Amino acid sequence: MIYNSQREKLLLPEYGRNIQTMVQYAVNIPDREERNRAARTIISVMASTNPNYKDVEDFNHKLWDHLFAISEYKLDVDSPFPKPEPEEKKRPPRLHYPQQNIRYRHYGKNIENFIEKAKETEDPELRNKFIEVIANLMKKSYLNWNRDSVNDELIKQHLFEMSNGELVFNDTHRMTSTQEILGLNKKNQQQSQSQKQGKSFHKKGFQQGGGKKFHKNFQKNNGGNGFQSNRPKQHPSQNPKSE
Repeated sequence: MIYNSQREKLLLPEYGRNIQTMVQYAVNIPDREERNRAARTIISVMASTNPNYKDVEDFNHKLWDHLFAISEYKLDVDSPFPKPEPEEKKRPPRLHYPQQNIRYRHYGKNIENFIEKAKETEDPELRNKFIEVIANLMKKSYLNWNRDSVNDELIKQHLFEMSNGELVFNDTHRMTSTQEILGLNKKNQQQSQSQKQGKSFHKKGFQQGGGKKFHKNFQKNNGGNGFQSNRPKQHPSQNPKSE
């Protein structure tokens, strides 16, 4: 038994191995007239494998181009269309991943860019705001990787080291608590989920007439009076307030 992995690679898999075998046979036919008849027969078989594309513009032209491609442009026949030239396979240029030395990778490169920007800031008030915001961003990034414990002193130390001692987090700055950060993240997740559920309900219900259908059935069950209570009416004598 011969497995497909041991056979020759399919040049155009959408046509299958049988058509590729017929094309290889046609290439080796010595008589040109017979080779032309074989090529036209193969074209008709290729067209039958894709009947839905017969109305596509230049369908026959594409079939002949594919025929030459399957033959690796070795087939010498009289084609009703110009014979295509073999495409030169060009390997795309390799994309180089930016190799940058990040001291603490769990903070990311953006935090380092923020720190460099803060170091260039000369305004003391704006610089202090930078320090507070960067420190809280560092803590939030740290919690993405380690939710069990985070030490504020460790965040301050890392900020000091990453800024080469130029940015110091002191008592005038405020560090957001861990519970507040985790609670805010949880709240944002709940809001996004509720918004998705609301959109899904609106799409499946009211856009398909669900709201109208509910209102119609409600009026039908209540005698066409809309939102009317089904509670039986009491006689005035049974009402204690009527006394």
